[in-house]
Amino acid sequence: MKFIVSTSALLKQISAISGVIPSNPIVPILENFLFEIKDGKLSITASDLQTSIITQINVEAEEDGSVAIPAKMLAETLRNLPEQPVTFTIDFESYSVEISSDNGRYKLAGENATDFPKVPELGRSESIEIPTSVMTEAIAYTLFATSNDEMKPAMNGVYFNITETQANFVSSDSHRLIRYRRTDLKSDFETAIIIHKKALTLLKASLPSDDTPLTLEFNSSNAIFSFGEIKLICRLIDERFPDYENVIPLNNDNMVTMDRGELLSTLKRIVIYANKSTNQVRFKITGNEIQVSAEDLDFSNEASERLFCDHEGQDIEIGFNAKFLIEILNNLYSEKVTFQLSEPSSAGLIVPVDVDQNEDILMLVMPIMLHNYV
Repeated sequence: MKFIVSTSALLKQISAISGVIPSNPIVPILENFLFEIKDGKLSITASDLQTSIITQINVEAEEDGSVAIPAKMLAETLRNLPEQPVTFTIDFESYSVEISSDNGRYKLAGENATDFPKVPELGRSESIEIPTSVMTEAIAYTLFATSNDEMKPAMNGVYFNITETQANFVSSDSHRLIRYRRTDLKSDFETAIIIHKKALTLLKASLPSDDTPLTLEFNSSNAIFSFGEIKLICRLIDERFPDYENVIPLNNDNMVTMDRGELLSTLKRIVIYANKSTNQVRFKITGNEIQVSAEDLDFSNEASERLFCDHEGQDIEIGFNAKFLIEILNNLYSEKVTFQLSEPSSAGLIVPVDVDQNEDILMLVMPIMLHNYV
């Protein structure tokens, strides 16, 4: 079997899907790309058993066929070749793959395509159209707060809950909870699925920057994201997501609005002096002034800074993990943010002041108990 393809075009396609290939695969053949040619179109598949990505590209080919090609060697070869058409010749007796360029010949040991794991087919499924820009935003706002705790599998991904009135994308690691809501994304049926963070990381890297239509199709066990020439197929997390709405405090009488950039810079300086195991910082809010401080008694380190804010409510003193706050503020883009607080033992809510009219962003962070309140 022979086919001809441009080096740059092929490299672009395999670069988009190579992130799914595991470094230490359970099955050795997963170190390969699956190449399948049918009617002049080359489909390339990469998989780690849980997640698979398929991309397509037009090639010059006179016959159909399939073979597994070592991913790393192929990518490195193409990366170091100049832009030119190259010819792939596959010997189906030995599964050797020969790449011929203008001035070189490269031979790889391929494998039988039948040994490559089959990509799951959904059968009966539901589907929904999601704007690429909305999916990009939803992943950006929620992915960082997913949990790494394998004992809490439901929190290892992002919860997609799309109803007839709105769409909620939710993530939590028990210390933080992020809810990204869109009122302009709705469905005739309710969607309630959990997508693993690895699949979403791969999806985020593959999504185009333009408004290419994206379709989410799913059944009880798998989901497919389709856009352009790419399909990402992933296994759903078969767990029940926690009832997150009950965690969000409702009576938040303290509203503290401040410049996001100033607070972020302050926290980055103050956390240097905090206890390394807790990263605790203290917010002492008095009138329109916030004193942000930290101390590490083991090493006699301490620091404090003063910020000005717009404050409605009673004076309050509350502690937070500075690392969590820094990560939250790094993932918001509004110039100003509002902290909604109730008491030192209750979770604090952080919401951006500047948001699109169709979106609602809520970031919750649990407090760290202070030993002496003023």
